[in-house]
Amino acid sequence: MSSPPAGTAPHTVPLTADLVRGALELERTAQGLLPHRLPARARAQCADAQLAMAEAQPSGVRLAFRTSATTVELDVLPTKLVYQGAPPRPDGIYDLLVDGSLTAQAVASGGNALIIDMAAGTTELEPGPPGTVRFTGLPAGLKEVEIWLPHRERTELIALRTDAPVQPPPDRGRKVWLHHGSSISHGSDADSPTTTWPALAAARGGVELVNLGLGGSALLDPFVARTLRDTPADLISVKLGINIVNADLMRLRAFGPAVHGFLDTIREGHPDTPLLVVSALYCRIHEDTPGPAVPDYSGMGEGRLCFRAAGDPAERAMGRLTLNMIREELDRIVRQRSADDPQLFHLDGRELYGERDYAELPLPDELHPDATTHHRIGERFADLAFGPGGPLTTG
Repeated sequence: MSSPPAGTAPHTVPLTADLVRGALELERTAQGLLPHRLPARARAQCADAQLAMAEAQPSGVRLAFRTSATTVELDVLPTKLVYQGAPPRPDGIYDLLVDGSLTAQAVASGGNALIIDMAAGTTELEPGPPGTVRFTGLPAGLKEVEIWLPHRERTELIALRTDAPVQPPPDRGRKVWLHHGSSISHGSDADSPTTTWPALAAARGGVELVNLGLGGSALLDPFVARTLRDTPADLISVKLGINIVNADLMRLRAFGPAVHGFLDTIREGHPDTPLLVVSALYCRIHEDTPGPAVPDYSGMGEGRLCFRAAGDPAERAMGRLTLNMIREELDRIVRQRSADDPQLFHLDGRELYGERDYAELPLPDELHPDATTHHRIGERFADLAFGPGGPLTTG
């Protein structure tokens, strides 16, 4: 990489784990540090490329430190997604917060390009140069700074520079909220990393977020359950359903025991932690029609990709899953288990986004909410889960 520009911040800050929040592991690469949201042991148990891509996209991962600096620079190597036949995607956004308030945003130039041909099912990595994200004009005086990394852009951290010394932030005594879910929890089409619905909910609820929303990969995998089991947390939620249906992964006979096993494993490490099971948001195509979800590429040239449900509703009688079937089963399982587990709760996802919401704010591709809808979901979750009398109440 070329030398930093003239006038660059003079203090090079070692990138150490005590400055990184929201990652479960930091991998040393040839360039620097790569945040992971699944540990190496879990990653080794699944060779799925979708999962590998999702867990290395740092949704909820941020640098956090206390400093008097007014200039902060971060050298990074992003990996940007390029979809064959579609218009270029916007660069990932870096959100800078000062004392909890969004103060600035920036993007990084350069980076690798992961070229995805969805029709052919192929990917190709085109290497590119690192870039620098620079924030200037920060308020004077000692403050807490957070830099939230792009939620859908793999980001290797190379160097951090400031114009004043840096120290790890103090413990503010906030409860740690550990959340697992699908691409919607990952952030899907949110505007920026602090406006994914989990980030918005965490800010509103006054909790520290660890986001294990994994695009396309909320599939009741045992290695994910073990990761949740082994991750320190004061509050836990798991949002289940949509990926099971749109992947057409299993039938009703397998689903119930898989949910029990998933919850059993979490409880091995968190026997008394408040645990909220959230069912799927309203999704018109899969309410009563099984998966798989299949893409419609006809609008790719205009940047539009839609999905439809390709299953046969008649096969529900044979246990082929729909969202309504999954919601009923999750409700049944939680009611059964809560008799012996008073800290286990259930939330119907349609309370976060239901049929009336769809009429007002439809899912643009029939699967993923837009940026405005992320705000609605985040506000509702915070009020229902973290608010007074909620299952994850913080006080």
